[in-house]
Amino acid sequence: MKGYDESKKCYLDGLRGDEAECVEFLAELAGGGPALELGIGSGRIALPLAARGMRVDGIDLSPPTVAQMRTKPGSDKIAVTMGDMADVGVPGKYRLIYVIWNTLFNLPSQEAQIRCFANVAAHLTDDGSFVVEAYVPSKFHRLSNNQYVEAESITLDEVGLDVLRHDAAKQMLEENHVYISRSGIDMSPVVQRYAWPSELDLMARLAGLRLKERWSGWKREPFVSNSERHVSVWGR
Repeated sequence: MKGYDESKKCYLDGLRGDEAECVEFLAELAGGGPALELGIGSGRIALPLAARGMRVDGIDLSPPTVAQMRTKPGSDKIAVTMGDMADVGVPGKYRLIYVIWNTLFNLPSQEAQIRCFANVAAHLTDDGSFVVEAYVPSKFHRLSNNQYVEAESITLDEVGLDVLRHDAAKQMLEENHVYISRSGIDMSPVVQRYAWPSELDLMARLAGLRLKERWSGWKREPFVSNSERHVSVWGR
């Protein structure tokens, strides 16, 4: 797995454009740290957050992605534990634990997501915050036949397609980013088990946490009925 490429809407080595706002939001909550990122990946957020002088650790399941982070300046200051963020243990406690950009939904079941909340609660300080950034799944319930095909990029040399199938009963998405070019076909599959914000609130309560804030973006835009994503903050 690589980083993220805006032109293909997939994980290659690039940026989303909201890094500064995200880091500012997290740094304010961290209050000097320490901080733990679940699914740290290539360090898109962890590296600039650590550059502010606080200790940032990470958990990740992908050795190639963490290896990519290790090629970047400042990564030697970040300790990464390899494993599943629902279960892997880390030493100590953190003022801030965060998981961004829908990564929580990569856990394949409600049970795994509940275990993740419990794992977070076990490593959160009494005054700490757990932050989740994720999409609101409303749009998937408006799909025709619970599926779609969308052209993400079109050039003379390559066509990029986003192909998705939705299972409303299981709250599952099976998605594939398909790139067709003269050299062949490349596919980047993604499987996610999504959860509604209210369901995440219940998972938090089971772990002994409560909702403190919910916004529709890193600039603290109000969360309303037609918001397409949320930034939620839980604490004790």
